[in-house]
Amino acid sequence: MLDWVLLLGGSTGHGAATAKRLAKEGYGIIAFHFDRGDAKKIAMNNIEEVNNLSNGRCHYFNTNAASIETIEKYIPKIKEITNGQPLKLLLHSIAFGTTTNFFGDTPVTPRQMDMTVHVMGNSLLYWTQHLFKNNLLAKGSRVMGLTSEGNYLAMEGYGPVSVAKVAMEAIIRQIGWELGEFGVTANAVQAGITPTRALTKITDNWETWVENTKKRNPMGRTTTPDDIASTISMLLKPEADFINCSIIYCDGGESRSGNI
Repeated sequence: MLDWVLLLGGSTGHGAATAKRLAKEGYGIIAFHFDRGDAKKIAMNNIEEVNNLSNGRCHYFNTNAASIETIEKYIPKIKEITNGQPLKLLLHSIAFGTTTNFFGDTPVTPRQMDMTVHVMGNSLLYWTQHLFKNNLLAKGSRVMGLTSEGNYLAMEGYGPVSVAKVAMEAIIRQIGWELGEFGVTANAVQAGITPTRALTKITDNWETWVENTKKRNPMGRTTTPDDIASTISMLLKPEADFINCSIIYCDGGESRSGNI
C-alpha cells in the first residue's frame, strides 16, 4: 500500500528537497506551493523532477495553503487521492512572512504581524485539526515543522518570523501531547543557516551570514536542504515512533557555537 505525505511548501528549498527524497523512497507526494514570477520557474523544474522520481504519483497545488478556505476545499481532494488512507507525514515548510524590525523606519504593522504568525505558525494547527477530524492522521502519522535558532536569538529583521516560529513550536508540542495517545507524533526540525531563496529575503547581508556560519559551525559548512530531507526521512521510520513533542537539531552543532 502506498504511503502519502503532505507538504505545505513543497516546491523550493527544504520542502522541495524533502519531496525529492521521499519520492525516491516510494512515498506519494501531495504538496502545496504559492509561487509567482522567477520563483515559479524554479518551482516548476522541481515539481517536474518530483513527478519523475515518483513515477507520476505526485499532486501539486499552486494556491495559498495558509487559507482556511483552501484547507476546507482540498481536504476532500486529499482524501480522494489517498483513498481515505491516513497520511504518513504533514510537513509545514512555508517560508512566507514579513521580515522587518519592531522599531525604526519601517516597524512591523499589526496586519503584517498577524499574517506572519498565521502563515508560519497557526496554519499548521488548522491543517492538523482538519486532517485529524477527517481521519487523515492516525497511528504512525507524523506532524513536523521547520524552525531555526532565530527563535531564541535576537536577529536583524527576524522578529515577526521569530514570533511565528515560536508559536509553531508551541503548537507542535501541544499537538504531540494531545494526539500522542492516538499514535500521532509531532516534532520540529531545527535547521542551521541554509543558503536558500528564503534566506535572501530575511537579510541583505545573507552572504555574510553564510560565511560567518562556515567559520563557527563545527562541521565547517552550512546546512543544506538535503540534510533536512534526510532528517525528516529518518523520523518517518518506525524506530522514531517514540520521538514526540521535541525539537530535532540538524545543524552540525551550529546552534551550540555562538552567535552570527
